[in-house]
Amino acid sequence: MRYSSLAAAAAACAGLASGHTIFVQLEADGTTHPVSHGVRTPSYDGPISDVSSNSLACNGPPNDQPKATDAVLDVTAGSTVTAVWRHTLDSGPEDVMDSSHLGPTLAYLKKVDDATSDSGVGDGWFKIQEDGLNNGVWGTSKVIDNAGKHEIQIPDCLPDGQYLLRAEMIALHAAGSPQGAQLYMECAQINISGGKATATPQTHSIPGIYKAS
Repeated sequence: MRYSSLAAAAAACAGLASGHTIFVQLEADGTTHPVSHGVRTPSYDGPISDVSSNSLACNGPPNDQPKATDAVLDVTAGSTVTAVWRHTLDSGPEDVMDSSHLGPTLAYLKKVDDATSDSGVGDGWFKIQEDGLNNGVWGTSKVIDNAGKHEIQIPDCLPDGQYLLRAEMIALHAAGSPQGAQLYMECAQINISGGKATATPQTHSIPGIYKAS
């Protein structure tokens, strides 16, 4: 599998279960929100391996359906938020993901009318962050070494409103076999304010951003 090098919005203005991971909570605007508050978390930490599945948007089968949440978290345009990753919903900062699970980290946004009800499936997604292999170090290793903290800058050029924030880590250790890449993602429900509303980034469909070969 290869992951696409889609333009970032900022530029427009088989593993063991112990290796699995979940985006469990969001730090934004000086607040560390509780686990699962405003983030659609499944109870199981398994990956999505079928890149054509609707579960690629915000997780889902073969995992359990992510837990619904009514919270929409306030985020200031231009700020940096932190997606916090853990092996399970109850794990601590020392238990993020097995260090053998090497690959990129990414983040996407999708503007929606209602962040609590939009499934995330389909067009409208644009990439705002990607950290692949730099100087011999993968993005996933940086997150593991940073106690599970995945920093994501929100562009300051976006229109105000509700968005889905999709944080993702991809483990490539088994990517040489069919459906071997392990994709981990969850969606946070956010409300962005204070933006300049000058950006019209090119959008893409999820599923559809990755190819199986």
